[in-house]
Amino acid sequence: MSAPRRILVYGVYGSGKSTLAARLADQLGLPWYPVDDLLWQPGWVEVPVDEQRRRIEEICRRDRWIIDGAYHGWRDVPLARADLVVGLDYPRWCSFGRLLRRTVRRVVTGEVICNGNRESLGSVLSRDSILLWHVTAFGRARRRMRAWQADPSGPSVVLLRSPADLDVWLTGLSGPV
Repeated sequence: MSAPRRILVYGVYGSGKSTLAARLADQLGLPWYPVDDLLWQPGWVEVPVDEQRRRIEEICRRDRWIIDGAYHGWRDVPLARADLVVGLDYPRWCSFGRLLRRTVRRVVTGEVICNGNRESLGSVLSRDSILLWHVTAFGRARRRMRAWQADPSGPSVVLLRSPADLDVWLTGLSGPV
């Protein structure tokens, strides 16, 4: 397979989408557009969905990109343009464990994430907790990735079932485009 030029990295919260997108950007020399930076304003204020869609459309019109997620209001946009979808289809225990470790680290260290936002103990314990989002979204994300893979009219889909599978796949991927 020649190196893809437009890549959607997809998976449930905590699966490692952003980490993989950064690795792919380095390995393939493609620009990476972190989705969280496009969707969240300071103070965890969500960008309106129509503006999210406009931003994603602008990126996806380009010839080269990596984005690390696809959400309900604009999921169709990257799917229509992607050369490749990389689905992180890890077991729940793996992605939830990663998310829990990352969330605890961020709360303890006060790490700044998208647009100056930080996770807090209050956000983790709220009804909008990313940990709860993971629990409720896991099955849907998994079914969605598998449906994309089964759809011959869509982009190529690589489903990776473990971090070890990811490492093997990355080893075989072509260099900069």
